[in-house]
Amino acid sequence: MHITVLKSKIHRVRITEADLNYIGSITIDENLMEAAGLIENEQVHVLNYSNGERLITYVIRGERGSGIICMNGPAAHKMRVGDHVIVLSYAQIPASEASAFKPKIVFPDPETNSL
Repeated sequence: MHITVLKSKIHRVRITEADLNYIGSITIDENLMEAAGLIENEQVHVLNYSNGERLITYVIRGERGSGIICMNGPAAHKMRVGDHVIVLSYAQIPASEASAFKPKIVFPDPETNSL
């Protein structure tokens, strides 16, 4: 049997851009992606501190060191520039390995999004 566990967490980053006219997804600074073990096109959940919204989307690699956290497409209606969010990803692993598994959790500066 496999169970779903938290794989990665970027805790409390600030939305720097919102692009309603983009196809969709979240653009994340490549430094943050690497620190959290996220890969491009990986599914993530985004939780908004400001309004309680939660959504599921996928990751697009952003410019390294830019601090970019950009909500693209329809998600731009739910996540505004300046909002603080948590970005989560999950993995399915054998239940026998779950108790020993440790997720990658990143705590960037919540204003600059830098590590």
